[in-house]
Amino acid sequence: MIRKLNILFLSTAVLLLAACSNTKYLTPGQILYTGADVKVNPDSAKKVTGEKNLRETLKGLTRPSPNKSFLGLRYKLFFYNLAGEPKKDKGFRYWMRNKLGEPPVLMSQVNIESNVRVLQSYLVSKGYLRASGDGEKVVKGKKGSAVYRMFTQDQYTINNITFPVVDTSYSITAIINNKNDKTLLKKGSPYDLDVFKAERVRIDNELKENGYYYFSPNYILLQVDSTIGNNEVNIYLKLKDDTPFAALQPYYMRNINIYPNYTLDKDSVIRFGEPRQYKDFTIYDPYRTYKPRLFERLIFFEKGKLYNRTDHSRSLNRLVNIGTFKFVKAEFTPLDTLTSNNMDVDFILTSLKKRALTFELTGTSKSNNFVGSEVKLTQINRNTFKGAEQLKISLSGGFEKQVSGQAGRSNSYSLGAEAQLIFPRFVFPIWNFDSYNAYVPKTHITVGAQLMNRANYYTLLSGKGEFGYIWKGNQFNEHVFNPISVGYVRTTNTTDSFNRMLERVPTLKRNFENQFIIGSNYTYTYTNQFQEYRRNNILFIGSAESAGNTINLFLPKDEDGKKRLFNTVTNQFLRLEADFRDYYKLNPGKTTLAGRLNIGYGIPHGNSEILPYVRQFFAGGGNDIRAFRARSLGPGTFNVNSDTMQLFADQGGDIKFLTSAELRAKLYRFIHGAVFLDAGNIWLAKEDSARPGGRFNFGRAFNEIAVGGGVGLRIDARIIVVRADLAMPFRKPYEPQGSRWVFDKINFGDPEWRRQNLILNLGIGYPF
Repeated sequence: MIRKLNILFLSTAVLLLAACSNTKYLTPGQILYTGADVKVNPDSAKKVTGEKNLRETLKGLTRPSPNKSFLGLRYKLFFYNLAGEPKKDKGFRYWMRNKLGEPPVLMSQVNIESNVRVLQSYLVSKGYLRASGDGEKVVKGKKGSAVYRMFTQDQYTINNITFPVVDTSYSITAIINNKNDKTLLKKGSPYDLDVFKAERVRIDNELKENGYYYFSPNYILLQVDSTIGNNEVNIYLKLKDDTPFAALQPYYMRNINIYPNYTLDKDSVIRFGEPRQYKDFTIYDPYRTYKPRLFERLIFFEKGKLYNRTDHSRSLNRLVNIGTFKFVKAEFTPLDTLTSNNMDVDFILTSLKKRALTFELTGTSKSNNFVGSEVKLTQINRNTFKGAEQLKISLSGGFEKQVSGQAGRSNSYSLGAEAQLIFPRFVFPIWNFDSYNAYVPKTHITVGAQLMNRANYYTLLSGKGEFGYIWKGNQFNEHVFNPISVGYVRTTNTTDSFNRMLERVPTLKRNFENQFIIGSNYTYTYTNQFQEYRRNNILFIGSAESAGNTINLFLPKDEDGKKRLFNTVTNQFLRLEADFRDYYKLNPGKTTLAGRLNIGYGIPHGNSEILPYVRQFFAGGGNDIRAFRARSLGPGTFNVNSDTMQLFADQGGDIKFLTSAELRAKLYRFIHGAVFLDAGNIWLAKEDSARPGGRFNFGRAFNEIAVGGGVGLRIDARIIVVRADLAMPFRKPYEPQGSRWVFDKINFGDPEWRRQNLILNLGIGYPF
């Protein structure tokens, strides 16, 4: 205890000395600027709504910003001073001073009058039209700060809104008036300049939907009368007198021209070549690269119809999202605006290369002491049948080697092949159906096979085939529905020792029987992670899979009461899984609190007593409960490491619960650190005599949760994230009751304890 206090005292002293040392490098007359304080209506009982947030906002508007600090230590200034004046424009000292460090921010850089004007302007924009303020510098020794006093007076509110008088010469004023029920300007609401700007954008959007392509929010004028008294304003919305004639009339689509293979060097050849006419489209494709029907599903404009922004945006989004075109642009050309309100549109498209070959090399290091690599070669054809169909053919091979751990180290290798054909539309057996939002619906046909050999155990042959649909309801959610999913697993070349283990454990034996998985599956994904401006981002993935329920209706039972297809068992189960992730930015760009909740439940029934091995849930590993080796945790209180029968290390279950919390902090540029805590386990739906304590019981499940935590270091280079997480268990569910929390057994000085409890997880990407 005394030793810990000494360390704490020494650490505090070092921090204080480092903080003090920041001022000793200042020259005579220099004062270090430590920041600003803003007081709203000081010495007054008057309070404003959201005063705390208002003070913080005003404080953030002051300039300059003080040197960055953490726990009172101005660490960037510390490195700047520590490096001193380098003799050369390179080397370690130069790097420390200019990359890690930053020069001192001085009081001489603070302009009180300028900051007061900025703060006053902001208050006026928020309805405090009579706001005023002052400020002063406060100096103590070699440090100084700025104090600002802002006086808001009463906030003005909106009394009345007047929209433009309908002018029979132009229908634009009628549209503005007809849509005034959607106005953002509400009687009684505070005067707010940001809302005024948003109202102009709203009106512009409404007009764009009605053909006014050349209109702009800048053509709308909001006049404010603040002289009516009672701290209220009247707002008069009108069109500016100098609004161009082109902006005051709607436009209709005339010619819709498509250039699907446009390049600058062949501009004239393509533009003046012989076009093809397909419905409303004029297609300039001299090489007949694409079927004209493709553009009917991608471009929503029609001849003679009013221009509208929705069709414009949907067309561009679909052309971009289809994955065939490298550059997409729409050029609008009006006819003589004095005699016609028609315009032409040219869709200028530059295609990606039709064929591409990609090579991937992946290195792996797992917490179950396996290291290895995988090579994957993929051939892509982006326009297989001239309708932007994508054909992907992949070949892969990999190996893993156990470098340490239990006796009987094993190696494994795998070989795989997969072919996937994606149609940029819905394909139904009987009729065609299409969606009309901004995202291209897709149909996929996928077939694949894999051979995996695990030395000392078995060779696993597997094949799969799927037919299904992929579509997005909007930018936030995606649906994947595979009405037909067929999987086949065959185990061969089993070793004698593995066969003896299977005979002793009937449930394990059923896992490795030859089997079919025939059914359907559905996955729903919701995310707003692409909206980086949000303080809180979430991701939800929910999936459901049903197997065997349809095919088994048509299969007879054998003498064992099982239903088989080609003398192979057909699995029957329902499997549900939900994965929810939350990312809250404590300090945007610097610190994030990430959380995860993963729940899975499998129900084997009818022809199956357990879930097939490839559909079971597992616990432990680099992306799971990191304090336990991959797939070694559970089920329940069962401990495979102490089993006298030397069971197979991969322990699966029918039920899973996992929760994780991780505090992520940016340390320096692309170097990030993390502190994390994981908890969870897996369980069996039915009793298994070979794995006592593995069955799920709601009453005792909470007491069977494993807990672990640790620290991590990540190199986030944007295109790739390399991760190292060091974890240790805090709670072991397989220990006796009352001894499952293991804080009292932690002993970093014991090499045997470190070997058994410290788990280093290396991986690519974040754990969640």
